[in-house]
Amino acid sequence: MGLDSDNQGMELAASSKPLKPSANISEIVSKFAKVCKFRSIGVFHTSETVDHGHVYPVIAGDNSHLMDGEHSEDVRFCAKKISPEVKNHGDLCARVELVQLFDTLLALDTLGKIKKAYEEEQLKEANAFSAGSARFLAEVKVMEQQLEKLKSQAKSKGKKVASLRKKLLELETKNTKLAEEIEEREREMFAGLNHHTLESLVRAVGKAIHDFAKPLIALMKHSDWDLDQAAYAIQSSVVYVKRSHKKYAFEAYITRRMFRGFLQQPCFLGNIMKLDDPIVALTDDPQSSFAEFCRDKYMLVVHPRMEESFFGNLDHRNLVANGIHPCTPFYRAFIRMARCVWYLQALIGYIEPKAEIFGVKPGAEFVDVYMEVVDELKVYEVMDNERYKVEFMVMPGFMLKKSLIRSQVYVSRGEFSNGWR
Repeated sequence: MGLDSDNQGMELAASSKPLKPSANISEIVSKFAKVCKFRSIGVFHTSETVDHGHVYPVIAGDNSHLMDGEHSEDVRFCAKKISPEVKNHGDLCARVELVQLFDTLLALDTLGKIKKAYEEEQLKEANAFSAGSARFLAEVKVMEQQLEKLKSQAKSKGKKVASLRKKLLELETKNTKLAEEIEEREREMFAGLNHHTLESLVRAVGKAIHDFAKPLIALMKHSDWDLDQAAYAIQSSVVYVKRSHKKYAFEAYITRRMFRGFLQQPCFLGNIMKLDDPIVALTDDPQSSFAEFCRDKYMLVVHPRMEESFFGNLDHRNLVANGIHPCTPFYRAFIRMARCVWYLQALIGYIEPKAEIFGVKPGAEFVDVYMEVVDELKVYEVMDNERYKVEFMVMPGFMLKKSLIRSQVYVSRGEFSNGWR
């Protein structure tokens, strides 16, 4: 039946048939509810989202007076009218709810898997932590054992160090006493010496300087030095009797530097003068006063340009500056000469603590009371009435308590610095 014919039938029924009691309305509603219930169970969705607006006009308003014989057809009409729309809507809602249900079930399954994975991870971490803790505790135990062992060793070594320190202190005390005894014996031994002994020693020093000047001059010749110019640089305008006498200029150069800052200071001599090689004394005690004296004097006597021209480098100078004494022929020759000067300085400190060193200026008149000429000029001695000029001093003199040691000079017949002739 079409929609228009249904409406016409409803209008005719409303106009031609009388109204029945209101109890029919309850029955119609009950039957319609049963149908809806049936439909909802079998076909429809019972969700509150279903639109009941299509049902209400059929059971409300003027249609509430429908007869018993007509209500079933109207119900069928109502079912036909709302069935397609509600069914489609219900199917959609059902599918949505099924999807939601499946999603929920899947979500619970996922949560279960996550929970299981989390529990497994927690178990792994717990096992790893337990294993790591055990390993860490084992390592700590090993370290503690090693620490205890080290403490024991340190304690043992501490006792050894304390024992060695005690022995060192005892040895130092003994050495101090021995040094004092040796020094006292040396004083007693030197007490019997006099100015003659000192004079002999001064001559020995002059010879040692002469012996060192020989290799120095030889190296200068080998290095193509101009010896005349070098001698002139040391002492200018000197009248030499012989050209070979210029060697005295180099001896004077060495003497001035070796006796610079000369101190009459007694010191421990030991066996330095008895040793054939004084390098041994420097090696045995590189911090001794003798070693310090040699180091300072080498820096003064041997100029850097001179050493570099001799050897092509400054190795000697660098080693000596750092407290190392090279065992070369040149340095050995220097040490032998330095030993004599150092010994004279120490010996005067014992014999004549108040002795004074003196020198003679170039150009002064030669006076034999305070001076003597070098050995090679003694063959040129003339009458006592001859007067000589001091060209330069080769060795200094010493004023002692009751006598003096004359200085050695190189003289000539030139004009005196005071204008005398």
